Amino acid sequence: MSILASIVLMLLFVGITAYVGARGIIIAVAGLLGVLVGQLAVGDGATWVHYLLYVVLIVIAVVTTFEPVRRAVSDKIFDIFKKVSPAISETEQAAIDSGTVWWDGQLFSGKPDYQVLLNYPDPKLTEEEQAFIDGPVEELCSMIDEWEVTHHTKNLPPEVWQKIKDIGIWGMIIKKQYGGLEFSQYAHTQVLRKLNSRSATAGVTVMVPNSLGPGELLQHYGTQEQKDYYLPRLAGGEEIPCFALTSPHAGSDAGGIPDYGVVCKGDYVDPITGEEHKDALGIRISWEKRWITLAPVATVLGLAFKMYDPDGLLGDQFGGKKDIGITLALVPTKHEGVNIGRRHYPIGSPFMNGPTCGTDVFIPIDWIIGGVERAGKGWPMLMECLSIGRCISLPASGVTASKASAYATALYSRVRDQFGLAIGRFDGVGEALARIAANAYISEAAQDLALVALDMGENPSVISAILKYHLTEQGRQSVNDAMDIHGGRTVVLGPRNPLASAYQAIPISITVEGANILTRTLMIFGQGAIRCHPYVLKEMTAAAENDAAAFDKALSGHLHFVLVNVSRSFWLSLTNGVFASSPRSGAVAPYYKKVTRLSANFMTLVDMTMGSLGGSLKFKEKISGRLGDVVSNLYLATAALKRFERDGSPKEDIPLLQYSVERALSEAETALDEVIRNLPNRFVAFIARLLILPFGKRLHGPSDDLGSKVSTLMMEDGPTARRIAQGLYVGQEDEKENYTKLLVHAREAVIKSEPVEKKLRKIEREDKFETFSPRNRLQEALDKGWITQQEFNDVSESRKLKRYVIMVDDFDMELNQYDENLLDRFVF
Repeated sequence: MSILASIVLMLLFVGITAYVGARGIIIAVAGLLGVLVGQLAVGDGATWVHYLLYVVLIVIAVVTTFEPVRRAVSDKIFDIFKKVSPAISETEQAAIDSGTVWWDGQLFSGKPDYQVLLNYPDPKLTEEEQAFIDGPVEELCSMIDEWEVTHHTKNLPPEVWQKIKDIGIWGMIIKKQYGGLEFSQYAHTQVLRKLNSRSATAGVTVMVPNSLGPGELLQHYGTQEQKDYYLPRLAGGEEIPCFALTSPHAGSDAGGIPDYGVVCKGDYVDPITGEEHKDALGIRISWEKRWITLAPVATVLGLAFKMYDPDGLLGDQFGGKKDIGITLALVPTKHEGVNIGRRHYPIGSPFMNGPTCGTDVFIPIDWIIGGVERAGKGWPMLMECLSIGRCISLPASGVTASKASAYATALYSRVRDQFGLAIGRFDGVGEALARIAANAYISEAAQDLALVALDMGENPSVISAILKYHLTEQGRQSVNDAMDIHGGRTVVLGPRNPLASAYQAIPISITVEGANILTRTLMIFGQGAIRCHPYVLKEMTAAAENDAAAFDKALSGHLHFVLVNVSRSFWLSLTNGVFASSPRSGAVAPYYKKVTRLSANFMTLVDMTMGSLGGSLKFKEKISGRLGDVVSNLYLATAALKRFERDGSPKEDIPLLQYSVERALSEAETALDEVIRNLPNRFVAFIARLLILPFGKRLHGPSDDLGSKVSTLMMEDGPTARRIAQGLYVGQEDEKENYTKLLVHAREAVIKSEPVEKKLRKIEREDKFETFSPRNRLQEALDKGWITQQEFNDVSESRKLKRYVIMVDDFDMELNQYDENLLDRFVF
């Protein structure tokens, strides 16, 4: 009995001291005390097991306390670590080195400090930024007919192109000293959301020059001469930029581009000045690029290629290397040999996108972005800028898809009725509507939080990957659910179909800037495990630099970190985080506590997985994808909690917050369970389950009742629905064809006429009508004094608007001319 008592008390004392983060020596002493107390309490005397426990704990205390002893152990481990550590390619190293660690680092700590989260500033627009959105951007939206663009002209009309140039919207990220708007990243995103809610074609046309392109690269890396010439012209719309990275043979593996340039001397005519240059030092480049947005109409081409210097013409600057590496250059498209002008036809959205190619095109060496000093540094440059753009452009598209779907579908669900009941009242429809609303709420929260980081000067590469994957996937789910709810209303193409373009175009955002499958299975956790883990990068760096002392320090910290998280994970799992601390009380408190529990679970599993799989984890993409799902959902949940705080903690939003967070936490726990179920080492899996999910899954997502509350909230014309709709383009009052604006009016009319419709149904049940059609019966009710003239007018207007938002478009037999008088034809 004394052995059992000693082991139990040892584990208890070690667990308690580790839980509070005590130093290693204190944890070891606590373990010794536990063994001693167990032995003395039972009084059976010491056995060999007791002596073994004493020896082990004393050795641990000595090793953790005395550096020479610890170094003797860690140096042996260091030798093994260097041999088994997986090789990291140059492109992988560039991805790891790019960006910064922000709130994601807290989620990888096992014990997030929520005060850090709550102390982040709220994103806000300046008066200038708000005026730009309310004025020029609103005007630009009103000029666009997306049906005409998508199905007839296959291009934005000339006046829209000119408006884009005139208002300087391509210069949102360019500093004012160069003629740009120099907006915050939050304002930049708000512009894109509004524009995307009107026209995906215009949205893409605006987002690309403000994302990964010449403007961004020039501001960060360009020479002063390049900045002075190009930035004012880009900001003013004199130049149309594109950036050519992707080739037919290198999509997600952009580092594998076959395009190349050889340093040599040659002749060329400067396309800007017309001057002839003889025997100039330059690069002869051959490339073939596809899927390049704005390439067909671009005036300046950003170009990525692999650069070689076989004759050493660059001198000793690159140490005699022949393979200089990926290099970026800026090439005027009217330069001899540059081929553009053909276009692709992107699915669902005919924005300008196409191929570009060139064979043995000679350019001067000073066309390299940043000058010759930046030759070979193209991949790190791209990674830095890409992680910024991935926080903005495509996530903004995903947020817009969810917000627009939520708002339009909520309106439609309130207007459309079947069996005398608004369709949103049916559980099946309400379930889908709640999902859409939660996607809108949490995706906007997630991006807004990341934008705070960008505007603070951070570059959160892991968070940007989270946003790219999850926000575009949530946008896809939202559009699919919205299509299901609208039913026959949206399966017919026409100018009044609010979802068709989004439904067709959504695969674009899923695919570009890193396909979502790759982003989920390789990037989120692959970067996060190294960048955000408190010790892994330090250990890898020590191994790469052969620094045994640094490795010893990192390893000892790592082992202590593991012990603390194991203890916290086990205790928090037993209690489901009930006794964890929370920065806020009330309805949100349980969610902060559960995030704390899941963060400790996550880091325990991360270290167990990395320890058991070692370098082979790099090739276990299903496991790394699920680990990425855990941290992603923890980020989404905490972003929603931060948003709730930012919005003033409105009570009416609590059901939507609860639904959003409960779903995210349930998905995080499900991912933990799936990782454990699929760990190759079943003993490690058994221990992991004991420490992380001793009672199995305990977070089961939002209840049916909670979903019903959310769908009801969305159908009401209340502050929750209005917050979801904020920032969308809902149309001008005089826009007869604007579907969303008509939906708003239709809902108002339907709600106003519902008491009268109820009265009419009662008269019908009493079999008092002598006529048969709904229109005639309405007139009969007026004639017989059953309803007033005002009630007659209200019902007539309601039915007219309801019919309009329900009816699908019809065309002539050539599908050219649709019926423009649909609103005026009223049969029933």
